[in-house]
Amino acid sequence: MTALPVYRWHLAPDGLATRRQLRAMNLRPGGQDVVAELQRPRRKRGPLVAYLYRIDRAKPVRPMTPAKWAALDKANTARRTCPTCRRDAGYVIPTSLGACVPCAYPLGLAV
Repeated sequence: MTALPVYRWHLAPDGLATRRQLRAMNLRPGGQDVVAELQRPRRKRGPLVAYLYRIDRAKPVRPMTPAKWAALDKANTARRTCPTCRRDAGYVIPTSLGACVPCAYPLGLAV
């Protein structure tokens, strides 16, 4: 295995991008291998690392199909439905509570 070239923060050459930068351009890595590494130094810990991909080999983001939209809607509805009272809370129920606020604190003693 060959070693990847390492660039410092803001010094990567043109034509390379991180996953987030590709996504902002409506692209995805598309199965290509990482071609370089970007490192941002930190004082008391190891450097932050981001992997770089070639923009010319990136593929367009796959569009959302109606089935994917339906699955996403179903998942978000499940996150808003209280398991205790089975009502839509109107917000995503915190996992720390495990239920909507009225069910988690029935006497109104929310801290």
